[in-house]
Amino acid sequence: MITTRKYAALSAVDIAQLVRCGAATAVDVAAAALACIRERDTELRAFTEVWAEQALARAAQVDAQVARGARLPLAGAPIGVKAGEGPDSHQNSLLVAAGCVPVGATSRPRTGQGWQTYGHTDRGPTVNPLNPAWSPGGSSAGSAAAVAAGLVPLATGSDGAGSIRIPAAWCGIIGFKPTNGLLPARDRAGLNTPGVLSRTVADALAYLNAVDTKSSEAAVPDSTPALTAVWSDTLGYADTDPSVAAVARRAAGGLVAAGLITLHDDAELTLLDPGSAWTALRSGSPSPDDIETITVNDARLADCFARADLVLTPTTPYPPHGHEGPGPRMSVALTWAFNVSGHPAISLPAGTTPQGQPVGLQLVAPPHRERQLLGIAARALSAQ
Repeated sequence: MITTRKYAALSAVDIAQLVRCGAATAVDVAAAALACIRERDTELRAFTEVWAEQALARAAQVDAQVARGARLPLAGAPIGVKAGEGPDSHQNSLLVAAGCVPVGATSRPRTGQGWQTYGHTDRGPTVNPLNPAWSPGGSSAGSAAAVAAGLVPLATGSDGAGSIRIPAAWCGIIGFKPTNGLLPARDRAGLNTPGVLSRTVADALAYLNAVDTKSSEAAVPDSTPALTAVWSDTLGYADTDPSVAAVARRAAGGLVAAGLITLHDDAELTLLDPGSAWTALRSGSPSPDDIETITVNDARLADCFARADLVLTPTTPYPPHGHEGPGPRMSVALTWAFNVSGHPAISLPAGTTPQGQPVGLQLVAPPHRERQLLGIAARALSAQ
């Protein structure tokens, strides 16, 4: 048997290694995951549904596959599935094929509730494991809370304007959005791309390997020379909280000190505010001004990435808000530009403000450079 304490500390990669070598069974792991959910989710409210019977049946199938010699890269790893996506979505089908065991549906906001930085369940709002007075962010709220609390090592999300990266930042975990189009979009506009929340970069890479089987991009070796980066705390338009900007900039400075990146201190990235264009694309009716905004921003990003490997920003301009909602603050201000442009992006834990509020550092790479992005992310976290 695996205790809930031991289970909560395991990564998806750790679990798969234990199951493949026979040190644990997928059924025991699933049972531990379900026990963790029973113990903690009454307070967290990360799950809207728990699929106990289905999870144990799927875990038994994994054990049978392993016994027959199948090399499942994520054998027995429990995953949370963002509500509305379903266990048979494209990305979840690929994760199940890699050996994952879906254990339940994670919360998201109710529709039509403005900027969706919270999670809703019939039992009340999803709370942030770091502080129950805070929202976990959204819209992949339950996925972030479940991963941060150790209920599952991996949870799926979807990111149309920052819905993976913002909750990752506010829950102190990793949120990864691949290049738009790598997986089928969750909306007609192509803005909302599937992605993952995890506690380790190795798990995010295992997710990518499971869902992106056709990529020819090589993994980035540990000996890679320092990458060049451009820093921006506003992208030219965001009203970023100074305390948030300071924490994220300090984290970027740590990457410089570790020899992982060099910053173009004389270079700036100034974009046009993509808010109107994002909204128009979502509704299918962009105006000439919206098209001009997109064209200008695409050109500026292309010029930036001709000179640098990465763009670094705070993940979101503000610290977590309470359960009353964000008010007029645009938590998506620093993320949704890269949904419009399609660039891959990841949020890493950057530290906390003097008030103890978590801050994320967003790393953005050129299209289809996911493994470069994850490679530098892994090195960044190991240098902390």
